Amino acid sequence: MGLFSFTQEIAVDLGTANTIIIQNGKVVLDEPSIVALDKNDQLVAVGKEAYLMYERTNPNIRTIRPLRDGVIADFYAAEMMIRGMIKKIGQRNKFFSPSLRMVVCIPSGSTEVEIRAVRDSSEHAGGRDVYMIFEPMAAAMGIGLDVEAPCGQMIVDIGGGTTEIAVISLGGLVCDKSIRIAGNELTSDIQEYMRRMYNIKVGAPTAEQIKIKVGSALTELPEDEAPDEFEVIGPNNMTSLPLKIPVSYQEIAHCLDKSISKMEAAIMAALESTPAELYTDIVRNGIYLTGGGALLRGLSQRLSNKINITFHVPEDPQHAVARGTGLALKNIDNYSFLMR
Repeated sequence: MGLFSFTQEIAVDLGTANTIIIQNGKVVLDEPSIVALDKNDQLVAVGKEAYLMYERTNPNIRTIRPLRDGVIADFYAAEMMIRGMIKKIGQRNKFFSPSLRMVVCIPSGSTEVEIRAVRDSSEHAGGRDVYMIFEPMAAAMGIGLDVEAPCGQMIVDIGGGTTEIAVISLGGLVCDKSIRIAGNELTSDIQEYMRRMYNIKVGAPTAEQIKIKVGSALTELPEDEAPDEFEVIGPNNMTSLPLKIPVSYQEIAHCLDKSISKMEAAIMAALESTPAELYTDIVRNGIYLTGGGALLRGLSQRLSNKINITFHVPEDPQHAVARGTGLALKNIDNYSFLMR
């Protein structure tokens, strides 16, 4: 709370795939980053309700994902989405609109223009004081690392639009790399694979389900971790007749191999530019995987085998950035790395 309870404080993980809002240290909203607008650009639905309409709309309604590759691609839709999500968590009172103090996380590779777009959208949605924090820093804080320690700590945060790779020491990013190969790219890989291999048309929501049910980074998983085949239903691209295709995790591992190899190359590039003393710390402490992509079966094992450094997956990795953003909100005056 802030001045006379008229100022509300929220932390926002504004993600390409999902937006998470934290208030008073608790997750109060975790919903898809999507809005549905009518022909007059009026808000029809936001979050989960809008996602149910995704790829199922009529000409009078359109669904928009305002963020692409971790940054705002549609300014108006982003403002409507943030405003709608704030309204969902009960920030609006019928007698007055409280001022909002917000900390919003952004990709470490954001340009000045992209940072300004986030700030402007947040302010137009009701933000009075808007601070920003880079995603890898928030992720490190969210899993309990001491980001101000004189020690090299490496984070690989795999979100929907970007994979953020950073080495942190003394409260700053020593080196960082942001690549646009992440969860959405893996979903696209699955759509393309199903079209090429089985001539079946698969929408993004179904491809996302395939990734969750049988997604894997390894073609061989321990028996207790190996998922059963997943049946995919969709139209034949040539005849439009229905097809039912059972898909195995081994197939999806082959399908995702190219994108995961690009992630590996980016991690190696970040390690190459890491100062020697910090590199030693990283080898000793391991590398931390966060974001929804950290949950991909076999990914931490594949990366550990490839890079010869242990990769750790903390508990609840998909909320690490949001938790860290919430901690930053609590300590706004103590952290010099927060941007206004």
